[in-house]
Formats: sequence, structure tokens, C-alpha cells
Amino acid sequence: MAGFGHGTRRHPRTRGRTWSRSGPDRATLGIIGTICAVAGFFALGIVLGPLAIVCGWLAMNRTWSGARPVPALIAVVLGAIDTLLALIWLAGSATPGNGLL
Repeated sequence: MAGFGHGTRRHPRTRGRTWSRSGPDRATLGIIGTICAVAGFFALGIVLGPLAIVCGWLAMNRTWSGARPVPALIAVVLGAIDTLLALIWLAGSATPGNGLL
């Protein structure tokens, strides 16, 4: 009987149940990272660029070797470009000629 706290499994929150290492979680992270990277070119690149890098890195299973899903690789590359462009833009706007105030 599986009712009233007497489940069939010993630990209901095992790693395979709540956070799987394969399947749609990786694909979803890659797609979210790609969307963040593309949106970062238009607004909030300093925030969305690193977020895209992290999502892509997690979607690639935190390694550079082996098979890489395409959206994850795109997220990492575009996120890095986005972050670099945002840093260059911030450094250019902080020159003495423009002034911050």
C-alpha cells in the first residue's frame, strides 16, 4: 500500500526525480540562454550576457568536451560577445569627455 506516508520509494526527493541530468532541462536551459543573449544585444547586455553564459554552460553539462547542444553553444558565444560589447560601451561612456553627471 502506497498511502499515508508509506511510499514505494525510500526517499521521494532523490536526485533523479527532481533534477535530471539529461532530457528537456538541458534543452530548456540552452534555449533560455540563447534568448537572453539575443535580448541582451538590445537591452541590459551587462546583465543578460553573463546570464546567457551561465545558462549555456549549465546546458552543456559544465564541460567543453563531448557532444554540445547547438543552442547552448550559441548562448555561450553570443553571451560572451554581448558581455564584451556592454563592457566596452560602459568603458566608453565613462571617459572624461562625456562625463557621468
